[in-house]
Amino acid sequence: MTKQQYHLLELFYITTGSFLTALGIALFSSPAKIASGGVSGIAIIIYHTLGIDTGLSIFILSVPLFLLGVAIFGKQYGAKSLGGTILLSLFTSLINAWVGYDGVLDYSNPLSILLSAISGGVLMGLGVGLVLRSGANTGGTDILAQILARFTPLSLGTSLFLVDALIIASSAFIFSLEMALYATMTVYIVGVTIDRVVLSFGTRSAKTVFIISEKRKEIELAILEELGHGGTILYGSGMYTGFERPVIMTVVANNKLGALTAIVHRHDDDAFMVVQEAYKVLGEGFTPIEEAAWAGLSDVTQKQKRKS
Repeated sequence: MTKQQYHLLELFYITTGSFLTALGIALFSSPAKIASGGVSGIAIIIYHTLGIDTGLSIFILSVPLFLLGVAIFGKQYGAKSLGGTILLSLFTSLINAWVGYDGVLDYSNPLSILLSAISGGVLMGLGVGLVLRSGANTGGTDILAQILARFTPLSLGTSLFLVDALIIASSAFIFSLEMALYATMTVYIVGVTIDRVVLSFGTRSAKTVFIISEKRKEIELAILEELGHGGTILYGSGMYTGFERPVIMTVVANNKLGALTAIVHRHDDDAFMVVQEAYKVLGEGFTPIEEAAWAGLSDVTQKQKRKS
């Protein structure tokens, strides 16, 4: 694949993903009052309390967060991510103008809310998954979570959970507890769908990636600054040349694999990457070793009880 073809594929992912995400928000989540976390969740709350267009709210909330991300993580944080934010807000506003703010389902039927939770979750998961595959994101509260993970002991996953949980809890007070539970269902569906899309179906929670490149230093810096991940340098030598070839080994969550690939491609078209399944990852940024150790101890205790 040439560089031009690669960029066209990225553009396709960002545009299509943003449109699908906007469909999920405008046709299902917003009309049903399902504020399932993220900037879109805040925008849905704002629309139903202040009457401001959801697409406009997404834009107003996301751009300052994006600029904050650039200030903290550097200019390489990504014009693609800003593009994803702008496209998402634009598509959401256009769909609202075309269909209206009441969606496509009859909400006098209680089943419609459940259908909206499922349909909106699938569409948003597909959309965000495609955007992530391009190495971009749709901005918003993901940036807040990355900042929390950068400056606190919290992992990125925990930070994302806390930010989304706060928004969903707010929706329980503004709408109802039932709507907050529907939002929780949607968040779960979105997460599962993203994993399927980002990893081309059926893969596990993280990937071990080995990278061999002449631009090793540039790639290392980008991994540290843009992904907030570390890694290990392994030393070996080429079988054919006999020259020393340092290898970057890093472990990334599934939803960061696209961003890592984009980083490597940006710095070195001739780089060599090997991606492997990481069945279980213990340590900083993933499952704490202490937690896994207690889980293992609990399993042993239960087996002993059964034997006795």
